[in-house]
Amino acid sequence: MSKMNNNIFGNLKQDLPAGLVVFLVAMPLCLGIALASGAPLFSGIIAGFIGGIVVSAISGSQLGVSGPAAGLAAVVLAAIAQLGSFEAFLLAGMIAGVIQLLFGIVRAGVIGYYFPTSVIKGMLAGIGLTIILKQIPHAFGYDKDPEGELDFFQRDGHNTFSEMWYMIGKIHWSAFLIAGISILILILWEQKFFKKRAIFTIVQGPLVVVVLGIGMNALFHYTPAFWLNEEHMVNIPVADSIGGFLSQFNMPDFSQWKNPQIYVIAFTIAVVASLETLLCVEATDKLDPQKRVTPTNRELIAQGSGNILSSFIGGLPITQVIVRSSANIQSGGRTRMSALFHGFLLLVSAMLIPNVLNMIPLASLAAILIVVGYKLAKPTTIKSIYKLGIGQFVPFMLTLLGIVFYDMLVGIGLGLAAAIIHLLWQNFKTPYHFDPSKYVAGETVRIELSEDVSFLNKGSILKTLDSMPEGAHVIIDGSKARTIHPDIHEIIEDFEIKAKNRDIVFEQTGFGPRGEGGVDAPENFVIHDASKT
Repeated sequence: MSKMNNNIFGNLKQDLPAGLVVFLVAMPLCLGIALASGAPLFSGIIAGFIGGIVVSAISGSQLGVSGPAAGLAAVVLAAIAQLGSFEAFLLAGMIAGVIQLLFGIVRAGVIGYYFPTSVIKGMLAGIGLTIILKQIPHAFGYDKDPEGELDFFQRDGHNTFSEMWYMIGKIHWSAFLIAGISILILILWEQKFFKKRAIFTIVQGPLVVVVLGIGMNALFHYTPAFWLNEEHMVNIPVADSIGGFLSQFNMPDFSQWKNPQIYVIAFTIAVVASLETLLCVEATDKLDPQKRVTPTNRELIAQGSGNILSSFIGGLPITQVIVRSSANIQSGGRTRMSALFHGFLLLVSAMLIPNVLNMIPLASLAAILIVVGYKLAKPTTIKSIYKLGIGQFVPFMLTLLGIVFYDMLVGIGLGLAAAIIHLLWQNFKTPYHFDPSKYVAGETVRIELSEDVSFLNKGSILKTLDSMPEGAHVIIDGSKARTIHPDIHEIIEDFEIKAKNRDIVFEQTGFGPRGEGGVDAPENFVIHDASKT
């Protein structure tokens, strides 16, 4: 226990600055996602600090950051409209948290391990590209679309690309200047010349960018034509007293417990939130420089606990989120203390200094997010996936394009479908098939089954057996197989009948009870010419 604590507190030098950067990124996203969800703005802040404090304390993820998720905004918006009140929706959120707890207890977290790397990398690149496209208008001072809106089709009738067309006539050059200088600073901050100097490792570039943005807009205040008004700034609800602050919290409407719609919505939220969390966990683990592995079942329990508490006090649903998690990693975060620290900053700042935060230009935050997005969608990443072959590149690109042109779950679904189709095709098109044109009469054909023969091998085995010429001598050897799917046994039994009608001498060897075999073999099945051995 003491060793773990030393590890956590020994990295505060890296974790506290990283937590500050995550806080700066998270604050406008929490507000924007709440706005896009049709919920009170403060509900996004609640979800942010509960995700940072409660989920981080329970979770085993060292670098993952949790909070309100853009991927759930459309679900929340529709649910609030369907139930008729935000308080009724909060009850559904609490029940969703209980369902997530059950998912963790029954070990449903293993699902996250079945997503191919090409799909996970496509998700990261797709989200990175989406962030860049969505932040370009904010960098130019066109702030009609809220932060956190990542879907291609927007609530205002625009889409990701048309938004950039509409911004052309409404560019605010002060915002553009702030964003341009900020991006330049962030790029320079990453160069070796600056990294070698201690001051540049202690003071994070994003903090400098935010302070610069506040200072530049203060100077613009003396020239009204250049000044950025509240439309272009962070907009946190400001309470005039402790009572006013506490009044922003809401309780669920427990009288709605008999409403069946509550449970349908709760299950939908639990499934979508759990899936997004597991995908982000997998992606975050791949970005982790130390390659630590997050216990997924514990993560679901942490997320469920967070959602129960968040909904109980008026917050939005929570998931682990890749934008904040990647910002944490890129800012040098080492342990979960960075996420925990960002949660406390969200809570304390919303209580004590909302007016100061409302001085931050959205253009400054757009610069930070554009750099984060670029690091997720580097051209070198796409190039490296392309070199791995079409089997990796197609799922990667379908995931990327699906996320950019629709949303994350659609992109993941497209990429996963492509990966499965490729897997099925590879199992059907095995290189160890029988070539009738090369068969020499009198030779014995020996088929060795591999260690595990599943139903996915049906196509290739059927194709091979059907291509056997009349009069051949065929031996199927199952001595190296550990498990054989019943469908494969059925294929072999059918071929035994066909062999008699085709004058084929057929033998089976090494088979135990149905569904079992022997041990160790590297391929699905290998054909040998037994006459030459």
